[in-house]
Amino acid sequence: MEHEFWHQRWANKEIGFHEGSVNAYLYQHWPELAGKGAGAVLVPLCGKAHDLWWLHDRGHPVIGVELSDVACKDFFEEGNEKTMVHPGEPFTIFRHDDLQLWNGDFFQLVPSDLAHIRLVYDRAALIALPPDVRQQYVDHLTAVTPDATRILLITLDYEGSPTAPPFNVSNDEVHELYAADYQVEHIHTQTLANDHPFAKRKGLKGATESVFRLTRR
Repeated sequence: MEHEFWHQRWANKEIGFHEGSVNAYLYQHWPELAGKGAGAVLVPLCGKAHDLWWLHDRGHPVIGVELSDVACKDFFEEGNEKTMVHPGEPFTIFRHDDLQLWNGDFFQLVPSDLAHIRLVYDRAALIALPPDVRQQYVDHLTAVTPDATRILLITLDYEGSPTAPPFNVSNDEVHELYAADYQVEHIHTQTLANDHPFAKRKGLKGATESVFRLTRR
């Protein structure tokens, strides 16, 4: 999506994709992915997700990457935490202890930025991107993260051809995107109830969320 699209969505508070609580699949499946350690975590296209605080509270250094400065400011204001702001190019960095939001374009990341990263949490990045950008996203993520990086990926699939995110990503497409470089484990699928906020808003029936554990080959 064009940068202006996302800036406008945040400016207008059109953020139906934002979850107001920690994601249930993160609770359930993160411990098995992360193990007993507290490796550094990358959260691409993070918005102002509460998940970042949850990861930080469990001892993980966290880097969230987010295009919107509104989202970055809201994240810390709503968390009632002070932050240091370090303006720069291509990223302005909002920092609280070892939790950082990098305000800028994900595709401007370089490997030296993420040399310490061991884990990736993707709840809202892949499904935020239209089909013609997804392979570029996966290729760039692979290029800028270390070889041992593991990923917890959450996707959404439903019938239709949406014109705005969250987009539908099938399980087959996940394998097509990642299988060249990752071992892909499909570890959970959940059908959304018809009264689920997203399904209800979009009039969807039979929409499913899937959880994948990806390990670099």
